[in-house]
Amino acid sequence: MRRQSHLPTLNEHDYFILPESVGRYWDFPEHDVRRSAGALHTFSIHYLAEGRGWLETEHEKIALGKGDAFLYFPLDAQRYYSDSEEPWTVLWTHFYGHTLKDYLLERGFRRSSVWTVRQGKGLEQALTELLEEAEEHAFLRPTRLSVLTFAVLAEFVAQAEPKSAGKAPEAPDKITPLLPLMQAAACKPFDLDYWAAQAGVSTYYFCKLFKKTTRMTPMTFITLCRLQMSKQWLLEKQELTVREIAAEAGYPSTSYFNKRFLEQEGMTPTEYRELYRRE
Repeated sequence: MRRQSHLPTLNEHDYFILPESVGRYWDFPEHDVRRSAGALHTFSIHYLAEGRGWLETEHEKIALGKGDAFLYFPLDAQRYYSDSEEPWTVLWTHFYGHTLKDYLLERGFRRSSVWTVRQGKGLEQALTELLEEAEEHAFLRPTRLSVLTFAVLAEFVAQAEPKSAGKAPEAPDKITPLLPLMQAAACKPFDLDYWAAQAGVSTYYFCKLFKKTTRMTPMTFITLCRLQMSKQWLLEKQELTVREIAAEAGYPSTSYFNKRFLEQEGMTPTEYRELYRRE
């Protein structure tokens, strides 16, 4: 089965990114695409939500499964197709923008054709929302289309890593369920051993998985959570002093709290309170 929406290409526009088409194919084992080099002038992202398929390059044939994605640049030769016995559910979009090539090259997205998406739900949701917008409003809301297409690209850039044949996945799902719990407990003293035990791994492997999943260290995550809460309290709890808020946020030392706040926000807690108290 197929859902797809094709949009006119806007040659004159001021948007960073726009979609040319977007779709979702499922229970469609006949899905088979071969395009010669130079045929398409758009970028494209395809994401496998279920099933299996194949991508062929000049040098190899690559098996694709759930959570894999592939990215094509404009003018690339393209060869990909669904597995006939276990057809894929694939969500895709073709898109364009004047500075997209530089944006992707700067982030290393030319070094591989096939990628593994660590947390695919966000990318799947972004593609689905883009498809629904295109189906309902076509190109009548270009700003909304641009925002939704960038959400697809941002999810892909944040979550994709080159697919390595034969390499076992490292199960980032050990970390994701813990993030809300760590956020809720962020203002308490941070115990790395405790959280590693909750994930069922060593502290070394916990830090490795955490960095892989969130692109930050556990302590950086805790610091951001603490600062988020302290910013809220600075405005909502006017009766509390900065010293008291620092203590509530997990910083017994007010001077250290001020230092971290200044490093992250570019101003002191007192300056932040004064600047936003009437917002």
